[in-house]
Amino acid sequence: MKLEISHTTQYTYDAPVSYGLQQVRLTPTSTKHQTVLDWNISISGGVQELEFQDQYQNQTLLVQADAGTTAVSVQVSGVVETHSSDGIFGKIYGKAPLWHFCQSTPRTIPGRGIRKLAKHIKPKGDTLSDLHVLSKEILAAAPYGEANTFAGTSAEEALKAGGGVCQDHAQIFVAAARVAGIPARYVSGYLMMDDRIDQDASHAWAEAHVEGLGWVGFDVSNGISPDERYVRIATGLDSRDAAPITGIRRGALDETMIVSLQIQQ
Repeated sequence: MKLEISHTTQYTYDAPVSYGLQQVRLTPTSTKHQTVLDWNISISGGVQELEFQDQYQNQTLLVQADAGTTAVSVQVSGVVETHSSDGIFGKIYGKAPLWHFCQSTPRTIPGRGIRKLAKHIKPKGDTLSDLHVLSKEILAAAPYGEANTFAGTSAEEALKAGGGVCQDHAQIFVAAARVAGIPARYVSGYLMMDDRIDQDASHAWAEAHVEGLGWVGFDVSNGISPDERYVRIATGLDSRDAAPITGIRRGALDETMIVSLQIQQ
C-alpha cells in the first residue's frame, strides 16, 4: 500500500523567542515492512543544525529557532509503501539490548492498577494470547477519550483517570508488560484511518518482545495489531523518547500548537 503523507506542525508564541531548540523525529526509515519512496522536510522560523540517529536509531533533526521569531513551523511530506506483516515487526534489533526495554521510566512506573493488569500475563501461559487479552483489558479500563490527559501524563495516572488517548494506552501497555518481565517499547508513527483523509493527529502504539516472533505490535486504542495502514517513525521506552517534536525555549511564556495531517492512498 502506498501512503501519501503531509504533516505540518506550527508553534506560535505570545512573545519573540530569544532562543529555542527542538528535536524533530518525523523521518521514517525503510525496513522490510515499509519502504520510504520520497520524504521531504521544510522548516520555517528556524534552521536545521544537525541530523543524527539517537540511541534508538530514530532519525532526528536538531532545529534552532530564529532569534526573535514568534512562530516555528515543521512540515514533512512524502510517500511510504507499506507491507502487511500481521503486526509482527520481527527479530530486528538495534543497539539497545532487550533488558533495556524492561526498565521503567517516570511515565511508566507501575502502580497498583498497572500491576493488576499485568496479572493477565501468566508466567507459563501463551504469551501472545495473554498480551492480546492485556490490550483488551486496558481499553476496557481506560476507554479512548474518556478522560483529559496531556503529554506528561503517566501510565498509572491515565489508568486512574479512567481514560486516555493512544499515547496513554501505549504507555499503560508497556508498563504492564514490563511488570510481567516482557521487554516492551513505545512506537510513534502514522495511521491512515479508512474513513477520512484529514487525520486528528499522529499515532502511537506498543510493541512487546515475544519469544520466537521478536517484536509484535499492539494498537490498544483500535483493538488491533498494526497492518499496512501504519507507518512507523520512532521507538523508545516511553512517549518522550519517541515524541515527534520536543524542545526548549526562552523568551515566551505561552505557545500554541496547530497540527495539520493528511494521509491517503
